[in-house]
Amino acid sequence: MKKIIDLIAESVSGAFVASGYEEKYGSVSVSNRPDLCEYQCNGAMAAAKAYKKAPIMIANDVVEKLQSVEMFASVEAVMPGFINIKLSTEFLTSYMNEMLSSDKFGCEEAEHKKTIMIDYGGPNVAKPLHVGHLRSAIIGESIKRMGRFMGHKVIGDVHLGDWGLQMGLIITELKKRQPKLVYFDDSFTGEYPKEAPFTISELEEIYPAASAYAKEHPEYKEAAMQATYELQHGNRGYQALWNHILEVSVNDLKKNYEKLNVEFDLWKKESDAQPYIPDMVKYMKDNGYAYLSDGALVVDVKEESDTKEIPPCMILKSDGASLYNTTDLATIVERMKLFSPDEMIYVVDKRQELYFEQVFRCARKTKLVDEDTSLRFLGFGTMNGKDGKPFKTRAGGVMRLEYLIGEITDEMFGKITQNHEVDKAEARETAKVVGLSAIKYGDLSNQASKDYVFDIDRFTSFEGNTGPYILYTIVRMKSILNKYTQTGATLEDIKAVAFDESNESAKSLLLEAVRFNGVIENAFAEIAPHKVCAYIYNLANALNHFYHETKILAEEDEEKKKSYIALLVLTKNVLESCIDVLGFEAPERM
Repeated sequence: MKKIIDLIAESVSGAFVASGYEEKYGSVSVSNRPDLCEYQCNGAMAAAKAYKKAPIMIANDVVEKLQSVEMFASVEAVMPGFINIKLSTEFLTSYMNEMLSSDKFGCEEAEHKKTIMIDYGGPNVAKPLHVGHLRSAIIGESIKRMGRFMGHKVIGDVHLGDWGLQMGLIITELKKRQPKLVYFDDSFTGEYPKEAPFTISELEEIYPAASAYAKEHPEYKEAAMQATYELQHGNRGYQALWNHILEVSVNDLKKNYEKLNVEFDLWKKESDAQPYIPDMVKYMKDNGYAYLSDGALVVDVKEESDTKEIPPCMILKSDGASLYNTTDLATIVERMKLFSPDEMIYVVDKRQELYFEQVFRCARKTKLVDEDTSLRFLGFGTMNGKDGKPFKTRAGGVMRLEYLIGEITDEMFGKITQNHEVDKAEARETAKVVGLSAIKYGDLSNQASKDYVFDIDRFTSFEGNTGPYILYTIVRMKSILNKYTQTGATLEDIKAVAFDESNESAKSLLLEAVRFNGVIENAFAEIAPHKVCAYIYNLANALNHFYHETKILAEEDEEKKKSYIALLVLTKNVLESCIDVLGFEAPERM
């Protein structure tokens, strides 16, 4: 379906042309003065200079041509040259009925479908997920879902950190604690045990202990660096341990991401890019892209238009060791070879913007990507506590993600069971669903690049701009629709007739609902999930206003009642589609 704003713009542009003006002046926008009109066109103001004519005269010419257009209830020219538009309920109802009967409720899939890779998540193995991993996972998941809703092939990659010094630290600490493990016997030639010599709890204790000890003992850090080198150069025992670390850690990571309703198509790791590094480095040298600077291999990425210093991108350190830059560039090589993506989107802390600017420039300059391959950086801000500082536990440490989820779930369980006789098991499941909405909506309703305060009290409220409020609105509609079908009526192929012009709350809800396809399309184009949140909050407010102002089930006129029910069905479908792309769902009741 065409977006409703495009249909309006077509008529207005046609009127500009019919009046002797250029089509481009017929651009239309949602009114910034909803008390005066629903849509507006300011093209007469821009046309005035080109045609040396007063804008109000141009606006009057255009309005005259629009008087007979059936989609408009009224079109007015207002000083100094605005064109104010109100839509007819007949047109809105017809559009709404078409949405009800169409796939994805009027949202058309992209004309040119792309293969898009999203790099989000990025945890290091052997470490628990903490609140610092929250934003990348939540934002990345919503972008992936929006892209798929628009018909693109979207591939989500967790991109695990598994190849650095932390591996050497864990191996060294294990050797210190259990030196008789077969993995440390250089003469061993048999099969290594299938079971790991540690649990996830032990593994998560080993790494911080090793890291802290290394800071105070240089010889221990040196041993860890040597273990890292040996791991990366084929030590059989160390690689067997590394595989155990991966298996135990990744299984735990998957469980925790599942609690967030976050799924990855690929569980690729830094180590997967290692085989591509030698050929990539040779290619950069052979083609004159890379040169030695103080012993390190670098690629210049500065441009004449730069207003700030952009350092060279280092490919290899002076001792020949690779860096994150090397791995990330090799990962781009791997992705191009395996998937040929049209676009790669990196959802990463905004403080890494300069780093990714270097990497992207290097990839382009060295032609690791095609000319038309898009590399996009979506930097997100910090999740802070009420004190405005990065979110911490009460003891001042970094909170584990599973503890945060548990705390939110407990808070929701308390609110759901407060003053209500409910089944405790059902209430606990509902609390998980509503708690997840509180976490995700609380994050996504903020523009990704902005820091925000994670306020548990506010985010779990059933009032205001929160996830629980959105879910409560959906559940309220489900309840009304269930009562309607219990009378023997059906929701299949339900249609609406024109609404009474005097029912302002019904028209306001209609005006919000019919914007759905435009909102989703625009939010994905700008990779801006917060725009979907803003939309569904306005839609939920309009629905609740309609609910309080209108007798729905008690309406005696059956045609009117069917129209109201059809409007509820569409609103519910739109809201459920939106929360699905945001990565959460509504329970049957609350």
